[in-house]
Amino acid sequence: MSSRPSKRRRVTPPLEDGQESRENDNKIQKAFFKSAANWDLEQEYELKSRKAKKKEAKKNGSEAGGRLPVKTPQGTWKIQDDVESIAGDADWFESDEDDGAVDEQPEEAAPEVPKISEREQIRKAQEELAKIATQLNEDPEEHPGAFKALARIGESPILAIQKLCIVTQMTVYKDVIPGYRIRPASEDIAGEKLSKEVKRLRTYEQALVSGYQNYIKTLAKHASSPATESRKGGQPISSVAFTCACTLVTAVPHFNFRGELLRILVRKLSRRKVDDDFTKCRETLETLFREDEEGNASMEAVSLLTKMMKARDYRIDESVLNTFLQLRLLSEFSGKASQDKVSRPGDQPSVKKPKAKKEFRTKRERKLLKQQKEVDKVMALADATVSHEERERIQSEILKMVFATYFRILKARTPHLMGAVLEGLAKYAHLINQDFFGDLLEALKDLVRDSEKLEEHPNGESNSNEGDDELSVVRDTSREALLCTVTAFALLEGQDAHNARSDLHLDLSFFITNLYRSLLSLSVNPDIELGAKSLHLSDPDDTSAGNPANRRNNKVNLQTTTVLLMRCLSSVLLPPWNIRSVPPLRLAAFTKQLMTVALQTPEKSCQAVLGMVHDVLHTHGRKVNALWNTEERKGDGTYKPLAETVEGSNPFTATVWEGELLRKHYCPKVREELKAMEKELRNL
Repeated sequence: MSSRPSKRRRVTPPLEDGQESRENDNKIQKAFFKSAANWDLEQEYELKSRKAKKKEAKKNGSEAGGRLPVKTPQGTWKIQDDVESIAGDADWFESDEDDGAVDEQPEEAAPEVPKISEREQIRKAQEELAKIATQLNEDPEEHPGAFKALARIGESPILAIQKLCIVTQMTVYKDVIPGYRIRPASEDIAGEKLSKEVKRLRTYEQALVSGYQNYIKTLAKHASSPATESRKGGQPISSVAFTCACTLVTAVPHFNFRGELLRILVRKLSRRKVDDDFTKCRETLETLFREDEEGNASMEAVSLLTKMMKARDYRIDESVLNTFLQLRLLSEFSGKASQDKVSRPGDQPSVKKPKAKKEFRTKRERKLLKQQKEVDKVMALADATVSHEERERIQSEILKMVFATYFRILKARTPHLMGAVLEGLAKYAHLINQDFFGDLLEALKDLVRDSEKLEEHPNGESNSNEGDDELSVVRDTSREALLCTVTAFALLEGQDAHNARSDLHLDLSFFITNLYRSLLSLSVNPDIELGAKSLHLSDPDDTSAGNPANRRNNKVNLQTTTVLLMRCLSSVLLPPWNIRSVPPLRLAAFTKQLMTVALQTPEKSCQAVLGMVHDVLHTHGRKVNALWNTEERKGDGTYKPLAETVEGSNPFTATVWEGELLRKHYCPKVREELKAMEKELRNL
């Protein structure tokens, strides 16, 4: 059986030339218009690679082997380009315009991005800062890149976000900073094999140090900006930067870049304007000086302060110089120093030491000993331990810098700093080298003579800073003279008195005579009990320069005039180095003068004066007993309370009659002190 013939189909007549290609182009064009409405051109432009187009040779060469061919609508095969080489949306539009299929505008304005309000931006920044800070607080080693993320938020032009960022960074760094310094990565041994945990820790530490360094640079930039308040009356960003710097100096003084933080504070203290930020920086340095046990931070701060003062020609505020009085290390130092050298009690004259016998060690032992020394050095640095020798060296350097500053100011006679310098010398006089006593005493005598001249001719005073209203002060000459006397006796008190007198031939009679002559004028001084923080209501009708209310800056040092007077009297009448060597004539002259002074001074000063007389009676009662007993007169002539010398006053011709008036004093404590003094007289 023959097979069934296949069905014959009608064959379409062949198309003319060019007709097939036109139909394919029309289909592609319709598909293009149909899908063009769904395109997001802006999003594709953002996702487009920024790399330059690769060369045609490279595109047709080695890269072709890694892709499969694709069949085109025309039936041909070609290799499709990758994403990086695909033409952008602009190229698509250009090709369509050339074909005449699409008639687009040459440039179409992009839709405006909706602006976020400033309040909303601040809220988002707060949320982001809180999120990053929480991550660092929970596990900082897992997020080493969070430090850069925090700094990136602070690059916002909005001032409130910048303040939030630097405060947040300060809090984060204060919490995550370890208790040791981090060495730079350049100090790591090349080719050293490290475990995974150590590598992770070092990566975190380097990220912490890098972020902390950039943060301090940001603080320095904000601190140097002008203190302009925001529109809503908020705190200026410079004040916020100073607060952050002060907090870090107090909280982490051991960490890296301490010098940069201290420079921010010292730069503020170099300015003449005393505001809240100035006071904050000064109090931070005082706290650092009081709490520093090692001395490295104090030495660095003192070095920066002394260099700043010298560069400013000592045109600084007096309170900056008073920060040296808070140095903890100087109160614990046992050596003696001047502005250029230091001597210690255990120092011996240089003698050539005998050569020690060399101990034999093998090469392996020498290598192990060298490695052990390096390990001990690294451990000592990591534990922040300071040896006894290193501590003494630091104390010596600090003492030399402080004395050099004091002596330069003393030589220059800077008026507004004389009180602070004399008070510093009086506190640290026991640390001054004996070889420097003679020059220092002569300088103190010159200051006392100058104060006497200024008291006689107050209108002839001239400040070294003429025209500088912020540094112009009214010098308290009586206070300066008391400070000179305290310093002179402190020099002798802090040394071996017998050796000091025999070797240096110290004569302090000049200071004793000046103190005796100034007692009566001090008793009528209305500011005798004023201190640095005392409140004083002055006479509003008094327009003189001596009125404290009319002074631009009330330059009162730390101790009151009464305290300084008691220190001077104690050194003159009750010297601790040789209490029995005081002559009776000096005791009688000062005792009679002090009883007269007690009638003029205020209540508390009167109690202090009577207490001093009571101590004199307890120690030298038999030498001055004749002043209370008219039957035991030992002198002839007339008593001269205004005599130029102590011996010329002829005190034993007088009688202490002031006690009868003090019996009726309005203060009960004064009356009780007088009764105790009379009881001491009856027991003689």
